[in-house]
Amino acid sequence: MDDDRTEKIRQRAYEIFRREGGILGNHERHWHQAEMEIDREAALPMTADDALPEAREIDSADVLTVEALAVRTGISGEEAQELLDRLGNDRAAIEQAARDLQTKRRS
Repeated sequence: MDDDRTEKIRQRAYEIFRREGGILGNHERHWHQAEMEIDREAALPMTADDALPEAREIDSADVLTVEALAVRTGISGEEAQELLDRLGNDRAAIEQAARDLQTKRRS
């Protein structure tokens, strides 16, 4: 079972590396991020109905999108989910809003 987890982490770390442009030198961060994502996925309830609020349905890709936005920008998962709910698929607007949240915190 541990070999399966390690292989999943290795594959996810490589996906992160590729998604970020294949720039060398961040392998430890990619591995750590992959570990967190794989472990969170493993902790999710077995069925979507157990995980979803009744009023709103999301798919598993949304969970990863929220997580990636939060990790990348340093905002909370709740803030990331709110931005995605409010701004939809407008990546530029989402990234700008996340940066604005960070700026407000620093002030």
